Parts: sequence; structure tokens; C-alpha cells
Amino acid sequence: MEKPVALGADHGGYSLKEAVKKHLDEIGVEYIDFGTHSEASVDYPDMAVPPCEAVVNGECRCALLFCGTGVGISMAANKIPGIRACCCSDTFSAKYTRLHNDANALCMGGRVVGPGLACELVDLFLTTGFEGGRHCARIEKISALEKR
Repeated sequence: MEKPVALGADHGGYSLKEAVKKHLDEIGVEYIDFGTHSEASVDYPDMAVPPCEAVVNGECRCALLFCGTGVGISMAANKIPGIRACCCSDTFSAKYTRLHNDANALCMGGRVVGPGLACELVDLFLTTGFEGGRHCARIEKISALEKR
């Protein structure tokens, strides 16, 4: 059985997270929702930590993170060693960040991406594998940067 997906959002990404949860339910993908659970104001750096830690410790296979633009939560997520987060609002990026970058966190903006596109991006992210090969050395270089 595949590990669940970790979800996290601030207030700006809450409604998009809820739309993605509904989609995950429809396609039978298990998830753990680390919050937020309302539109009350919370800070996106705080909301990035629990889902990203669940990915790093192996509890979850990847994270889907949401804030107003997707940018802030991706910046916070990328400070967590072992996380390779990408902020995507197009299908090409969502596919190739998995193929070439082995991204393990997809970040989207609730004020930027609509629910239909978000679900399409999630599907691509969850079903595209890492190509490996020449990209492995690049991923190792990213990991080395975390240790500097």
C-alpha cells in the first residue's frame, strides 16, 4: 500500500487545499491533513513544517502545500533538509519537477491557481516518476547545499 500524501496550508491556501482533498477522495488517494482547518489567519512557515517533516521521516510520500501564492510556503518548505519543494501553476513544471528534480513537495497558490488546474497539477505530480540518470548528480548537489 502506498504511503499517504501530506497536506498543509495557511489561510490563503485553505480553500484550494479543501478542493484538492475532495479530488484526492474521489481518486482514492490517502492523505493526512496537517491543517490549517479554517480561514483564520496562520503563518505559512508554521504550516509547512508538519507536512514536510512527515515526508522527511517517511510517514508520507510527498507533500501538497498551499498558501496565497504558493511562493511563501515553498520558500519555507525548502528550508527543511530533505525537502525539494516547487511552486507550480502550469502542467509542464508540475511534470518536469518530478522527472528531473525529484521534487517531493508541490506548492500552489489559492489566489493564483483554480481548483480544476490544481487537481490536474496534483495528478501529474503524483503519477510522474523521477527519471534518474543524469539528474541524480544534480539532486546530490542540491542535497550537498543543505549541508553547507
